[in-house]
Amino acid sequence: MRIDAFIGLGSNLQDPAAQLARAVAELAALPDTTLVAQSPFYASKPVGPQDQPDYVNGAVWLSTGLDPHTLLNQLQAIEQAHGRERLRHWGPRTLDLDLLVFGTQTLDDERLTVPHRELSNRDFALQPLLDLKPDLRLPDGTAIAHLRTQCPDNRLRKLPPPDYP
Repeated sequence: MRIDAFIGLGSNLQDPAAQLARAVAELAALPDTTLVAQSPFYASKPVGPQDQPDYVNGAVWLSTGLDPHTLLNQLQAIEQAHGRERLRHWGPRTLDLDLLVFGTQTLDDERLTVPHRELSNRDFALQPLLDLKPDLRLPDGTAIAHLRTQCPDNRLRKLPPPDYP
């Protein structure tokens, strides 16, 4: 059975737009997974400590046969390949991949919470999701479009398409 999974991407170190472009290609190459669509990239102020560069964010829509924990393992492996270090909470990073929505499933265990617990507070995640699927709803029926209208402003700015092959 294939599931629609929506992944948030973020970076604010080492050419963030290039980090995201490379990650999109790596996500498209995951086993038993197809890239359905990719959102535009957006720049935003960091959440948490402000003594770091602005972020570049986006999202992808995947159709996958992987279960959520196997997908999480794959996401974390891609982060590690990009040199991700977890030095401080909400600190700077080369790549952050978050499983935002996984079909109609809800999960809350020691490793994974889906839908992502901070989704309703993150315009830099909600807007790319709307770009991918304007009618997307959470498992409880809440429309992403509604969450976006209620979300705090993080000075989101749409970036021009990158010049990457």
